[in-house]
This record gives sequence, C-alpha cells and structure tokens, in this order.
Amino acid sequence: MKRLMMTLSGLALAGSLATAQADEIVVGGKNFTEQQILASMTTQYLEGLGYDVESRAGMGSAVLRQAQENGQIDLYWEYTGTSLINYNDVTESLSPEETYQRVKELDAEKGLVWLEPSAANNTYALAMREESVEETGIDSLSKLAQAVNDGEELSFAMNAEFYAREDGWRPLQQAYDFRVGRADVKRMDSGLVYQALRDGQVDVGLVFATDGRIPAFDFQVLEDDQNFFPAYALTPVVREETLEANPALAEQMNALSALLDDQTMATLNARVDVERETIEDVARTFLEEQELL
Repeated sequence: MKRLMMTLSGLALAGSLATAQADEIVVGGKNFTEQQILASMTTQYLEGLGYDVESRAGMGSAVLRQAQENGQIDLYWEYTGTSLINYNDVTESLSPEETYQRVKELDAEKGLVWLEPSAANNTYALAMREESVEETGIDSLSKLAQAVNDGEELSFAMNAEFYAREDGWRPLQQAYDFRVGRADVKRMDSGLVYQALRDGQVDVGLVFATDGRIPAFDFQVLEDDQNFFPAYALTPVVREETLEANPALAEQMNALSALLDDQTMATLNARVDVERETIEDVARTFLEEQELL
C-alpha cells in the first residue's frame, strides 16, 4: 500500500509539472530585423529555461496576428499602436498608457494577454544629427517648431506616405503650431532619408525610433513632448491558454521586456543591419550579457 501511495504521489507530481509547463511553445515573429531578433532572443531564452520551443519567424503582421488568434502561435512581440489601429480599429488619440490599457482590454476578449510593455517604442519620429542638436539646442519637436517660427532655415526629408497621411506631416505641423514651405520638404524613400540626413543634405529626417541606423549614423531623435505620434510600445503578447499551462511564463517574459528600450533595440538592429552580424549571434550575445543564458 505504501508503495502504491508513493507511485500515485509521483504521478500527481508529474501531472502538476506537465500542467506547469506545456509540451511546446510556438514563438512567432514578423518579417523585419527587429522582430527576427526578438523571435530568436525569445526562443533562445525560453529554451535556456527548459521550455520546448518552436520558432516561426518571418511572418507578415496580419498573418501572424491571425495565427495567434487561431492558436497556431503562442507568443510574439507586438506593438500597442498596431493592435489599437490595425486589429481593433480604434482611431482616437490616446496616451501611451491609455493605448496599452485599451489594447489589453480589447485583446483579452480574444483570449490574448498583453504582458508588461517594454520601454522600446518603435513609432515615427523626427531626428537630427547629434552635432546639429548640440549646435542648435533643438532636442524636441516644440523647440523645432519654435526654431522654424523664429525664421531658422531648416530642410526636411520624409517618405511620400507620411507627407500625405491624414495623421502625418500636416497634422504634425498643426499640433506643434509651425509651418514649413513645400520647397523645404524633400520626399523620398525611407531608406534614402537616413542617407540624406547622414550626408547633411537635409537638417531633419523622418525615422523609426528603434531603427539601427539612428545610433550608427549618430542621429538624435527629437522628443515628441506633446505625444503627437501614436505609441508603438513593444510588448510580449501570449495566448491565455498558454499562460494557464505555463504559469511562470508571464514573470519570465516580463523580466526580458524590462531590459528593452529604444537605444537597446536600435543598437541590436544596427549590429544586424549595419555591422552584418547574424540575428542568432546578436540575440544570444545580448542574453549572455544580461546573464539570461
């Protein structure tokens, strides 16, 4: 009888461990550098913690989201603004915290749990060369607007989409109360904006806040001190069923999220896009430096 009780106890323990950690976690990722780094980082991190992980990186945004809703992807990193605007059709202007809370509530109805957001916000931004910021003192959009209004001659570069968007260039000028003449705005492909700004062909360029070329080219992002641009906080999102099967996963992913900010992601992106390191090496090195591997 005692041996039978010990056997049953062992089975119960095995059952509780199986409940505590599912057989496999499927990690997804989108098809651009930042997302591929995050997918690799998350896969290596969770494998190091003892999870059985399958990685499915390089997916389109809408396809990835649908796959998670359908239960084919358990976990991936999403941007708050993308969920708010693209997946939940919310167009009202919200603060970063309001954006996070809104998508957390809306996606909970779909069985998706937003964990703690990182400090990385891959949104639109205006940037200048660091040397220009030091010379002019322009380190925010309000100061940029004041400089334009004071008659300082500044040239701008941006892609044609942002120039024409309903929530783009014209509303930005309205929000900050300044006006730039058409002749001072050069429209070009996004990649050429970075080159034009680096080479001094323009003074201000439209960038994405976590792009690796920002630190590589010595740019400084101007503070959006009136929160004009939507928040795109980088956040791990996991299926509710996956969390129930893996109760430690939330705390583990929150620990990783807490290590990421704009500068960190820009540096990691640059190591891939500018220095041509492999995605896997960049992800692994970061985890090792943070003593997570």
